[in-house]
Amino acid sequence: MQAVEALTVSHYRSSLVDRIRRQGGVLAAGDLIVRLAKEFGFCYGVERAIDLAYAARNYFPEPTRIFLLGEIIHNPEVNDQIRAMGIVSISPRPTDEELAHISAEDVVIIPAFGTEVDTRRKLEAKGCILVDTTCGDVMSVWKRVRQYSKESVTSIIHGKARHEETKATTSQATAYGAGHYLVVYDLVETDAVCDYILHGGDKDAFLQRFQGSYSHGFDPEVHLQTVGVANQTTMLRGETEEVQRRIRRAMEERYGAPEIGSHFRVFDTICGATQERQDALQHLLQEPMDLLIVVGGYNSSNTSHLAEMGEKQLPTYFIKNAAMMESAGLIRHWNQHSGREVETTDWLPNRPLTVGITAGASCPNNLIEDAIHRLFELRGVSLQGVLADAPAA
Repeated sequence: MQAVEALTVSHYRSSLVDRIRRQGGVLAAGDLIVRLAKEFGFCYGVERAIDLAYAARNYFPEPTRIFLLGEIIHNPEVNDQIRAMGIVSISPRPTDEELAHISAEDVVIIPAFGTEVDTRRKLEAKGCILVDTTCGDVMSVWKRVRQYSKESVTSIIHGKARHEETKATTSQATAYGAGHYLVVYDLVETDAVCDYILHGGDKDAFLQRFQGSYSHGFDPEVHLQTVGVANQTTMLRGETEEVQRRIRRAMEERYGAPEIGSHFRVFDTICGATQERQDALQHLLQEPMDLLIVVGGYNSSNTSHLAEMGEKQLPTYFIKNAAMMESAGLIRHWNQHSGREVETTDWLPNRPLTVGITAGASCPNNLIEDAIHRLFELRGVSLQGVLADAPAA
Protein backbone atom coordinates (compact mmCIF):
# COMPACT_ATOMS: atom_id res chain seq x y z
CA MET A 1 0.00 0.00 0.00
CA GLN A 2 2.85 2.39 0.82
CA ALA A 3 4.50 1.62 -2.51
CA VAL A 4 1.48 2.79 -4.51
CA GLU A 5 0.45 5.79 -2.40
CA ALA A 6 2.51 8.29 -4.41
CA LEU A 7 1.03 6.93 -7.65
CA THR A 8 -2.60 7.24 -6.54
CA VAL A 9 -1.92 10.75 -5.21
CA SER A 10 -0.47 11.80 -8.57
CA HIS A 11 -3.46 10.36 -10.42
CA TYR A 12 -6.33 11.64 -8.31
CA ARG A 13 -5.41 14.44 -5.89
CA SER A 14 -5.66 18.18 -6.63
CA SER A 15 -3.51 20.96 -5.20
CA LEU A 16 -6.07 23.50 -6.46
CA VAL A 17 -8.93 21.85 -4.56
CA ASP A 18 -6.76 21.66 -1.44
CA ARG A 19 -5.95 25.35 -1.77
CA ILE A 20 -9.59 26.39 -2.21
CA ARG A 21 -10.57 24.33 0.81
CA ARG A 22 -7.92 26.07 2.93
CA GLN A 23 -9.35 29.45 1.98
CA GLY A 24 -12.90 28.61 2.99
CA GLY A 25 -14.16 26.76 -0.07
CA VAL A 26 -14.57 29.86 -2.24
CA LEU A 27 -12.66 31.03 -5.33
CA ALA A 28 -13.53 34.31 -7.07
CA ALA A 29 -12.07 35.82 -10.24
CA GLY A 30 -13.58 38.15 -12.80
CA ASP A 31 -17.36 37.98 -12.52
CA LEU A 32 -17.43 34.33 -11.38
CA ILE A 33 -17.54 32.94 -7.84
CA VAL A 34 -17.15 29.19 -7.31
CA ARG A 35 -18.30 27.66 -4.02
CA LEU A 36 -17.29 24.13 -3.07
CA ALA A 37 -19.28 21.96 -0.70
CA LYS A 38 -17.41 21.33 2.54
CA GLU A 39 -17.39 17.56 1.94
CA PHE A 40 -17.25 15.93 -1.48
CA GLY A 41 -15.27 13.45 -3.52
CA PHE A 42 -13.46 10.29 -2.45
CA CYS A 43 -14.48 8.73 0.86
CA TYR A 44 -12.24 6.39 2.85
CA GLY A 45 -13.89 3.26 1.44
CA VAL A 46 -13.34 4.39 -2.15
CA GLU A 47 -9.73 5.41 -1.50
CA ARG A 48 -9.09 2.03 0.14
CA ALA A 49 -10.60 0.13 -2.80
CA ILE A 50 -8.49 2.03 -5.34
CA ASP A 51 -5.33 1.67 -3.25
CA LEU A 52 -5.91 -2.08 -2.95
CA ALA A 53 -6.37 -2.41 -6.72
CA TYR A 54 -3.11 -0.53 -7.35
CA ALA A 55 -1.35 -2.53 -4.64
CA ALA A 56 -2.58 -5.80 -6.19
CA ARG A 57 -1.02 -4.88 -9.52
CA ASN A 58 2.21 -3.92 -7.74
CA TYR A 59 2.29 -7.08 -5.61
CA PHE A 60 1.29 -9.39 -8.49
CA PRO A 61 3.17 -7.96 -11.50
CA GLU A 62 2.51 -9.17 -15.01
CA PRO A 63 2.31 -11.81 -16.36
CA THR A 64 0.05 -12.66 -13.37
CA ARG A 65 -3.49 -12.12 -14.56
CA ILE A 66 -5.74 -9.87 -12.46
CA PHE A 67 -9.49 -9.72 -13.00
CA LEU A 68 -11.98 -7.24 -11.58
CA LEU A 69 -15.66 -8.01 -10.97
CA GLY A 70 -17.35 -5.21 -12.89
CA GLU A 71 -16.07 -1.78 -11.84
CA ILE A 72 -13.92 -0.95 -8.81
CA ILE A 73 -16.16 2.09 -8.19
CA HIS A 74 -18.72 3.97 -10.27
CA ASN A 75 -16.45 6.43 -12.00
CA PRO A 76 -15.42 6.00 -15.66
CA GLU A 77 -12.06 7.80 -15.40
CA VAL A 78 -10.96 5.71 -12.41
CA ASN A 79 -12.04 2.48 -14.09
CA ASP A 80 -10.18 3.45 -17.27
CA GLN A 81 -7.04 3.96 -15.15
CA ILE A 82 -7.49 0.53 -13.55
CA ARG A 83 -7.83 -1.11 -16.98
CA ALA A 84 -4.73 0.73 -18.19
CA MET A 85 -2.74 -1.21 -15.57
CA GLY A 86 -3.67 -4.47 -17.26
CA ILE A 87 -6.50 -5.36 -14.87
CA VAL A 88 -9.29 -7.02 -16.87
CA SER A 89 -12.94 -6.31 -16.06
CA ILE A 90 -15.34 -9.24 -16.15
CA SER A 91 -19.03 -9.41 -15.27
CA PRO A 92 -20.04 -8.58 -11.68
CA ARG A 93 -21.78 -11.96 -11.78
CA PRO A 94 -19.44 -14.04 -14.00
CA THR A 95 -20.94 -16.66 -16.27
CA ASP A 96 -19.69 -20.24 -16.18
CA GLU A 97 -17.86 -19.51 -19.43
CA GLU A 98 -16.02 -16.57 -17.82
CA LEU A 99 -15.21 -18.62 -14.73
CA ALA A 100 -13.79 -21.41 -16.91
CA HIS A 101 -11.01 -19.04 -17.98
CA ILE A 102 -9.99 -18.26 -14.39
CA SER A 103 -7.44 -20.50 -12.67
CA ALA A 104 -6.04 -20.85 -9.17
CA GLU A 105 -3.00 -18.78 -10.22
CA ASP A 106 -5.16 -15.76 -11.10
CA VAL A 107 -6.13 -12.80 -8.91
CA VAL A 108 -9.71 -11.54 -8.70
CA ILE A 109 -10.56 -8.14 -7.20
CA ILE A 110 -13.92 -7.74 -5.47
CA PRO A 111 -15.11 -4.11 -5.89
CA ALA A 112 -16.01 -1.60 -3.20
CA PHE A 113 -19.72 -2.49 -3.25
CA GLY A 114 -18.99 -6.20 -2.77
CA THR A 115 -20.21 -9.24 -4.63
CA GLU A 116 -22.98 -11.79 -4.34
CA VAL A 117 -22.53 -14.77 -2.05
CA ASP A 118 -22.85 -17.29 -4.89
CA THR A 119 -20.19 -15.51 -6.95
CA ARG A 120 -17.75 -15.46 -4.05
CA ARG A 121 -18.32 -19.14 -3.33
CA LYS A 122 -17.61 -20.03 -6.97
CA LEU A 123 -14.39 -18.01 -6.93
CA GLU A 124 -13.29 -19.63 -3.67
CA ALA A 125 -13.98 -23.04 -5.19
CA LYS A 126 -11.69 -22.13 -8.10
CA GLY A 127 -8.91 -21.51 -5.56
CA CYS A 128 -7.92 -18.14 -7.07
CA ILE A 129 -6.50 -15.30 -4.99
CA LEU A 130 -9.17 -12.84 -3.87
CA VAL A 131 -8.44 -9.17 -3.15
CA ASP A 132 -11.54 -7.99 -1.30
CA THR A 133 -12.06 -4.20 -1.39
CA THR A 134 -15.64 -4.29 -0.06
CA CYS A 135 -16.44 -1.15 1.94
CA GLY A 136 -16.82 -1.64 5.69
CA ASP A 137 -20.15 0.19 5.72
CA VAL A 138 -21.51 -2.25 3.15
CA MET A 139 -20.35 -5.19 5.27
CA SER A 140 -22.18 -3.68 8.26
CA VAL A 141 -25.41 -3.90 6.27
CA TRP A 142 -24.61 -7.50 5.35
CA LYS A 143 -24.13 -8.38 9.01
CA ARG A 144 -27.55 -6.98 9.81
CA VAL A 145 -29.46 -8.76 7.03
CA ARG A 146 -27.67 -12.04 7.82
CA GLN A 147 -28.97 -11.72 11.36
CA TYR A 148 -32.46 -11.07 10.04
CA SER A 149 -32.12 -14.16 7.85
CA LYS A 150 -31.07 -16.40 10.74
CA GLU A 151 -34.11 -15.22 12.70
CA SER A 152 -36.50 -15.82 9.74
CA VAL A 153 -37.08 -12.07 9.46
CA THR A 154 -37.77 -10.62 6.00
CA SER A 155 -35.32 -7.86 5.04
CA ILE A 156 -37.02 -4.85 3.49
CA ILE A 157 -34.15 -3.07 1.76
CA HIS A 158 -34.41 0.55 0.70
CA GLY A 159 -32.34 0.70 -2.47
CA LYS A 160 -32.09 0.13 -6.20
CA ALA A 161 -32.77 -3.53 -6.95
CA ARG A 162 -30.35 -3.64 -9.92
CA HIS A 163 -27.47 -1.87 -8.19
CA GLU A 164 -24.45 -4.11 -7.50
CA GLU A 165 -24.42 -3.26 -3.81
CA THR A 166 -28.09 -4.11 -3.35
CA LYS A 167 -27.67 -7.37 -5.27
CA ALA A 168 -24.81 -8.31 -2.96
CA THR A 169 -26.91 -7.39 0.09
CA THR A 170 -29.96 -9.35 -1.03
CA SER A 171 -27.76 -12.41 -1.56
CA GLN A 172 -26.71 -12.14 2.08
CA ALA A 173 -30.38 -12.06 3.12
CA THR A 174 -31.06 -15.55 1.75
CA ALA A 175 -27.75 -17.38 2.05
CA TYR A 176 -27.51 -18.16 5.77
CA GLY A 177 -30.97 -18.89 7.08
CA ALA A 178 -34.68 -18.89 6.33
CA GLY A 179 -34.95 -15.19 5.53
CA HIS A 180 -36.45 -13.46 2.52
CA TYR A 181 -36.08 -9.95 1.11
CA LEU A 182 -38.06 -7.25 -0.65
CA VAL A 183 -36.42 -4.17 -2.19
CA VAL A 184 -38.32 -0.86 -2.16
CA TYR A 185 -36.99 2.03 -4.23
CA ASP A 186 -39.01 4.98 -2.92
CA LEU A 187 -41.86 6.09 -0.68
CA VAL A 188 -44.49 5.21 -3.29
CA GLU A 189 -43.34 1.58 -3.23
CA THR A 190 -43.07 1.74 0.56
CA ASP A 191 -46.70 2.85 0.80
CA ALA A 192 -47.74 -0.08 -1.41
CA VAL A 193 -46.00 -2.45 1.03
CA CYS A 194 -47.61 -0.74 4.03
CA ASP A 195 -51.03 -1.00 2.41
CA TYR A 196 -50.55 -4.73 1.88
CA ILE A 197 -49.41 -5.18 5.50
CA LEU A 198 -52.55 -3.43 6.71
CA HIS A 199 -55.19 -4.62 4.26
CA GLY A 200 -53.81 -7.50 2.21
CA GLY A 201 -54.90 -7.49 -1.41
CA ASP A 202 -54.21 -9.09 -4.76
CA LYS A 203 -51.06 -11.14 -4.18
CA ASP A 204 -50.38 -11.71 -7.86
CA ALA A 205 -50.66 -7.99 -8.60
CA PHE A 206 -48.29 -7.22 -5.72
CA LEU A 207 -45.71 -9.71 -6.97
CA GLN A 208 -46.04 -8.37 -10.49
CA ARG A 209 -45.45 -4.82 -9.27
CA PHE A 210 -42.25 -5.80 -7.43
CA GLN A 211 -41.01 -8.31 -10.00
CA GLY A 212 -37.23 -8.64 -9.78
CA SER A 213 -37.16 -7.08 -6.32
CA TYR A 214 -37.91 -10.02 -4.02
CA SER A 215 -36.46 -13.39 -3.07
CA HIS A 216 -37.40 -16.72 -4.63
CA GLY A 217 -40.52 -18.06 -2.94
CA PHE A 218 -41.43 -14.70 -1.41
CA ASP A 219 -45.10 -14.62 -0.32
CA PRO A 220 -46.34 -11.23 0.92
CA GLU A 221 -49.10 -12.88 2.95
CA VAL A 222 -46.46 -14.79 4.94
CA HIS A 223 -43.22 -12.87 4.69
CA LEU A 224 -44.52 -9.41 5.56
CA GLN A 225 -45.55 -10.49 9.04
CA THR A 226 -42.08 -9.97 10.54
CA VAL A 227 -39.71 -7.57 8.82
CA GLY A 228 -36.42 -5.78 9.38
CA VAL A 229 -35.45 -2.64 7.48
CA ALA A 230 -31.98 -2.11 5.97
CA ASN A 231 -30.73 -0.01 3.07
CA GLN A 232 -28.31 0.48 0.25
CA THR A 233 -25.68 2.66 1.94
CA THR A 234 -25.86 5.46 -0.62
CA MET A 235 -29.57 6.32 -0.45
CA LEU A 236 -30.91 9.63 0.86
CA ARG A 237 -30.88 9.40 4.63
CA GLY A 238 -34.13 11.32 5.10
CA GLU A 239 -35.96 9.01 2.70
CA THR A 240 -34.57 5.87 4.37
CA GLU A 241 -35.71 7.16 7.75
CA GLU A 242 -39.16 7.83 6.34
CA VAL A 243 -39.27 4.29 4.92
CA GLN A 244 -38.51 3.02 8.42
CA ARG A 245 -41.17 5.22 10.03
CA ARG A 246 -43.91 4.24 7.60
CA ILE A 247 -43.29 0.51 7.88
CA ARG A 248 -43.04 0.71 11.67
CA ARG A 249 -46.32 2.65 11.78
CA ALA A 250 -48.04 0.03 9.60
CA MET A 251 -46.80 -2.78 11.85
CA GLU A 252 -48.00 -0.96 14.98
CA GLU A 253 -51.40 -0.40 13.42
CA ARG A 254 -51.61 -4.02 12.25
CA TYR A 255 -50.35 -5.79 15.38
CA GLY A 256 -50.50 -3.17 18.15
CA ALA A 257 -47.66 -1.16 19.69
CA PRO A 258 -46.98 -3.70 22.51
CA GLU A 259 -46.20 -6.37 19.87
CA ILE A 260 -43.97 -4.25 17.66
CA GLY A 261 -40.78 -6.00 18.83
CA SER A 262 -42.07 -9.30 17.45
CA HIS A 263 -42.83 -7.89 14.02
CA PHE A 264 -40.41 -5.04 13.27
CA ARG A 265 -36.62 -4.54 13.45
CA VAL A 266 -34.53 -1.60 12.33
CA PHE A 267 -30.84 -0.68 12.30
CA ASP A 268 -29.18 2.50 11.04
CA THR A 269 -27.04 1.42 8.07
CA ILE A 270 -26.61 4.75 6.22
CA CYS A 271 -22.99 5.29 5.21
CA GLY A 272 -21.38 8.10 7.22
CA ALA A 273 -19.56 9.51 4.19
CA THR A 274 -22.76 9.55 2.16
CA GLN A 275 -24.49 11.47 4.94
CA GLU A 276 -21.60 13.93 5.29
CA ARG A 277 -21.79 14.77 1.59
CA GLN A 278 -25.55 15.18 1.69
CA ASP A 279 -25.33 17.40 4.78
CA ALA A 280 -22.54 19.49 3.20
CA LEU A 281 -24.60 20.03 0.05
CA GLN A 282 -27.65 20.98 2.10
CA HIS A 283 -25.51 23.62 3.82
CA LEU A 284 -24.11 24.84 0.48
CA LEU A 285 -27.62 25.17 -0.92
CA GLN A 286 -28.39 27.73 1.77
CA GLU A 287 -25.84 30.07 0.15
CA PRO A 288 -26.92 32.36 -2.72
CA MET A 289 -26.03 30.56 -5.96
CA ASP A 290 -27.14 30.67 -9.57
CA LEU A 291 -26.53 27.03 -10.48
CA LEU A 292 -24.98 23.79 -9.22
CA ILE A 293 -22.52 21.43 -10.89
CA VAL A 294 -22.47 17.83 -9.63
CA VAL A 295 -19.50 15.80 -10.88
CA GLY A 296 -19.41 12.00 -10.91
CA GLY A 297 -20.19 8.77 -12.71
CA TYR A 298 -23.68 8.57 -14.13
CA ASN A 299 -24.23 5.15 -12.53
CA SER A 300 -23.12 6.38 -9.10
CA SER A 301 -26.03 6.16 -6.68
CA ASN A 302 -24.68 8.58 -4.08
CA THR A 303 -23.87 11.14 -6.81
CA SER A 304 -27.35 10.90 -8.32
CA HIS A 305 -28.88 11.70 -4.94
CA LEU A 306 -26.75 14.84 -4.66
CA ALA A 307 -28.07 15.92 -8.06
CA GLU A 308 -31.58 15.12 -6.89
CA MET A 309 -31.10 17.41 -3.88
CA GLY A 310 -29.83 20.25 -6.05
CA GLU A 311 -32.62 19.96 -8.62
CA LYS A 312 -35.17 20.80 -5.96
CA GLN A 313 -33.71 24.27 -5.46
CA LEU A 314 -31.83 25.57 -8.51
CA PRO A 315 -30.59 24.66 -12.01
CA THR A 316 -28.39 21.57 -11.53
CA TYR A 317 -26.12 19.87 -14.04
CA PHE A 318 -24.88 16.32 -13.37
CA ILE A 319 -21.72 15.84 -15.46
CA LYS A 320 -19.13 13.07 -15.60
CA ASN A 321 -16.22 15.40 -16.37
CA ALA A 322 -15.30 18.94 -17.44
CA ALA A 323 -15.49 18.08 -21.15
CA MET A 324 -19.29 18.03 -20.82
CA MET A 325 -19.16 21.85 -20.50
CA GLU A 326 -18.61 22.32 -24.22
CA SER A 327 -19.18 26.08 -24.24
CA ALA A 328 -21.01 28.80 -22.36
CA GLY A 329 -23.90 28.03 -24.67
CA LEU A 330 -23.95 24.22 -24.43
CA ILE A 331 -23.58 21.67 -21.66
CA ARG A 332 -24.16 17.92 -21.91
CA HIS A 333 -25.38 16.37 -18.66
CA TRP A 334 -27.17 13.36 -17.26
CA ASN A 335 -30.93 13.45 -16.84
CA GLN A 336 -31.63 10.74 -14.29
CA HIS A 337 -35.39 10.97 -14.85
CA SER A 338 -35.10 9.97 -18.51
CA GLY A 339 -31.94 7.90 -17.95
CA ARG A 340 -29.95 9.55 -20.73
CA GLU A 341 -27.47 12.30 -21.45
CA VAL A 342 -29.14 15.52 -22.60
CA GLU A 343 -28.03 18.92 -23.89
CA THR A 344 -28.93 22.29 -22.39
CA THR A 345 -28.23 25.55 -24.19
CA ASP A 346 -27.51 28.99 -22.69
CA TRP A 347 -26.78 27.36 -19.36
CA LEU A 348 -24.04 29.82 -18.29
CA PRO A 349 -25.56 33.33 -18.45
CA ASN A 350 -23.28 36.25 -19.33
CA ARG A 351 -23.62 38.10 -16.02
CA PRO A 352 -22.02 37.88 -12.58
CA LEU A 353 -22.52 34.31 -11.40
CA THR A 354 -22.05 32.13 -8.33
CA VAL A 355 -21.68 28.43 -9.14
CA GLY A 356 -21.72 25.66 -6.55
CA ILE A 357 -19.75 22.45 -7.07
CA THR A 358 -19.98 19.10 -5.34
CA ALA A 359 -19.16 15.51 -6.22
CA GLY A 360 -20.04 11.99 -5.23
CA ALA A 361 -17.89 9.75 -3.06
CA SER A 362 -16.49 8.00 -6.13
CA CYS A 363 -15.25 11.17 -7.88
CA PRO A 364 -11.54 12.07 -7.59
CA ASN A 365 -10.46 15.64 -6.83
CA ASN A 366 -8.56 16.00 -10.09
CA LEU A 367 -11.90 15.91 -11.93
CA ILE A 368 -13.19 18.68 -9.64
CA GLU A 369 -10.10 20.72 -10.50
CA ASP A 370 -10.78 20.20 -14.21
CA ALA A 371 -14.35 21.44 -13.74
CA ILE A 372 -13.19 24.55 -11.87
CA HIS A 373 -10.61 25.39 -14.54
CA ARG A 374 -13.21 24.88 -17.28
CA LEU A 375 -15.75 27.18 -15.62
CA PHE A 376 -13.27 30.03 -15.37
CA GLU A 377 -12.00 29.33 -18.88
CA LEU A 378 -15.54 29.76 -20.20
CA ARG A 379 -15.56 33.19 -18.53
CA GLY A 380 -12.29 34.13 -20.17
CA VAL A 381 -10.27 33.83 -16.95
CA SER A 382 -6.99 31.93 -16.68
CA LEU A 383 -6.64 30.55 -13.17
CA GLN A 384 -2.93 30.13 -13.68
CA GLY A 385 -2.46 33.89 -13.60
CA VAL A 386 -4.97 34.44 -10.79
CA LEU A 387 -3.36 31.88 -8.52
CA ALA A 388 0.16 33.11 -9.31
CA ASP A 389 -0.77 36.62 -8.16
CA ALA A 390 -2.60 35.50 -5.02
CA PRO A 391 -0.80 34.28 -1.88
CA ALA A 392 -1.54 30.69 -0.93
CA ALA A 393 -3.75 30.44 2.14
